[in-house]
Amino acid sequence: MRRPLVLLSLLLLAAMLASGALAANVKIRVEGRTQTIFGAAQPGIQAGNALQALDVASTAGEFHYGLTAGSFGDYVSQIGKYAAGGSAGWVFKVNGVSPPVGADKVVLADGDVVLWYYATFGPTGGPPTLELQRLPANCYLVQSVNDSGKRTRAAGATLTVDGKRFQTREGRACIGRHAGLVRAVASGAVRSNAVR
Repeated sequence: MRRPLVLLSLLLLAAMLASGALAANVKIRVEGRTQTIFGAAQPGIQAGNALQALDVASTAGEFHYGLTAGSFGDYVSQIGKYAAGGSAGWVFKVNGVSPPVGADKVVLADGDVVLWYYATFGPTGGPPTLELQRLPANCYLVQSVNDSGKRTRAAGATLTVDGKRFQTREGRACIGRHAGLVRAVASGAVRSNAVR
């Protein structure tokens, strides 16, 4: 009688440890139509898949999201005040790539970066996303990332910091000393992450 109880206890403990072990340490950002909804500087969270990452962010950032059942699984039909409709809606990338499966099917690994964003789709697909990287001497590199994760220097990108704007050349700009977070914007692209 005692042996089955011990075995059951060990199995329950193993199941609890395994479920916690499935969560990865990832970074997340949620970009709305006109502003960042959560995580401009991409804070770290723990999540097992891209949908769980959104759920953790919604709790931390106190914003609402809605789900609708779809052929790829649960579809994120709304984040904050922006509902999907027509040729616009909510999509996500992991490490710059738009996966061909639903968000609940994308298993995350430590170090992954999850980006949820509102996009309007045209004949060639959705908009590119921007990634900002700090270089030495207060210089920054802006890359445009397409859905397959291909990165190119973002032509025509503008850096914003401390109420000032700096035009990039071939995706690069040096801006001197500053106090605030730097962001990149470009026409037709999803704004970048924020970097100090």
